[in-house]
Amino acid sequence: MLANQYQKYQQNSVLTASPAELTLMLYNGAIKFCNLAIEAIENNQVQQAHNYSLKAQQIILELKVTLDPNFSEAQSMNSLYDYIMDLLAKGNMKKDKEMILEAKGFIVEFRDLWHQIMKKGR
Repeated sequence: MLANQYQKYQQNSVLTASPAELTLMLYNGAIKFCNLAIEAIENNQVQQAHNYSLKAQQIILELKVTLDPNFSEAQSMNSLYDYIMDLLAKGNMKKDKEMILEAKGFIVEFRDLWHQIMKKGR
């Protein structure tokens, strides 16, 4: 029952979020899945590590395809997202947690910067 209420809350949060809040949620989700992938690698849970890494990659891909080409930094961000995707993919193939940690570091920096931008926009 409690899990069902939480799912409804999460779903409602997504449906009522602004585009800026959705972007923040995506960054937080990517960080969460990086953490889970790292933990799964440490516990030798190969399939779970693969699944979590793919989820993080899918989120980065979503952030990449939603870049506004009119935004002056879009090309740079696109290249950085490509690099993160590459780190996540190679880290997944090799089950190398250091590569996933590096990718997570970039995502955390982007999330923190995005959060600061949101604060200034209020």
